Amino acid sequence: MEQCACVERELEKVLHRFMTYSHQSEERLDELLRNVCELRSQLVAFGVQDADLSVFSQTMTQCCKEIKETVQMLASKHKDIHGSVSKVGKAIDRNFDAEVSAVVAETVWDTPERQKYLSETIVEHLYRQGMLSVAEDLCQESGVVIDMSMKQPFLELNRILEALRMQDLRPALEWAVTNRQRLLDLNSTLEFKLHRLYFISLLNGGIGNQMEALQYARHFQPFAAQHQRDIQILMGSLVYLRHGIENSPYRTLLETNQWAEICNIFTRDACALLGLSVESPLSVSFASGCMALPVLMNIKQVIEQRQCSGVWTHKDELPIEIDLGKKCWYHSVFACPILRQQTSESNPPMKLICGHVISRDALNKLTNAGKLKCPYCPMEQNPSDAKQIYF
Repeated sequence: MEQCACVERELEKVLHRFMTYSHQSEERLDELLRNVCELRSQLVAFGVQDADLSVFSQTMTQCCKEIKETVQMLASKHKDIHGSVSKVGKAIDRNFDAEVSAVVAETVWDTPERQKYLSETIVEHLYRQGMLSVAEDLCQESGVVIDMSMKQPFLELNRILEALRMQDLRPALEWAVTNRQRLLDLNSTLEFKLHRLYFISLLNGGIGNQMEALQYARHFQPFAAQHQRDIQILMGSLVYLRHGIENSPYRTLLETNQWAEICNIFTRDACALLGLSVESPLSVSFASGCMALPVLMNIKQVIEQRQCSGVWTHKDELPIEIDLGKKCWYHSVFACPILRQQTSESNPPMKLICGHVISRDALNKLTNAGKLKCPYCPMEQNPSDAKQIYF
């Protein structure tokens, strides 16, 4: 991340110079334009025959001189900006290694089956992003056949998301009502928040929407038990409708970030109903690779310096463990092989130094006098060195 910060600092310098240059050039050019317009107005008003030709000639000479000086000044500053832009390129070359083939397995995409998996993953990502035409072109060129049953949910999801970005709640509300029971099974608050946002949009319309807002409040009845406090706040805001919600203690109801929040909630719950992850596998893989690549480049350099070529053979296992953070931890349900119990948040799986995984309860039971002997190998270790790998 230090490399990214270094490049970002150089980029900020360039952007600052661009903004300064733009501001100064606009001011200088506007000033010149005013001077030329005044000179033209004088010529039109008085005529050349009525003016002192020597004074007019001197004025024209001075004006041309100012224009020439301004052009030279802007050209010089523009040249300085080019130097700053080149520094960004040098900072990128200095902080990033353009050659990454040393840490890439050459045979990773060597079979048609693997190439097919990659194409399908890219197509799914494009569907998720709403880039349907690009996905169709990729399918035609790569020969990948995508079933319509897989494509249709993404079409609907993107249609509703596009409407939400345009602040149109009706398609999302229709979808939420249709899938109400399934959303309730997920303990989702999506439908209530959609109704809440629609009610707020009515409040934003002023006193003219008062009756419509009161009638729409009936939609809150099924959510009264779970969201009583929120409903009370919404109904209390009606008192200030005549004077404007933005001038009342309820002004926070009009915050614009609610639209971005409802898009995220809809995406999360819709993907959960479809059995999909919130983020596309391609996005997660790319983000993980960006975090892991600097570490892999460093370890590759160390291996080459110490001439330990046999340590890393580009097989399925990496030479070291790379911490990608909890956001990138994905595991299936784990049952402890010692206690034969499924792990949970209160009893998560723990990874020992030797690589074997047991539950935390098993770890505590196997600990004796501050030491732990792995039940699968003779390695003795400190229990505090075990790492939580799921919850």
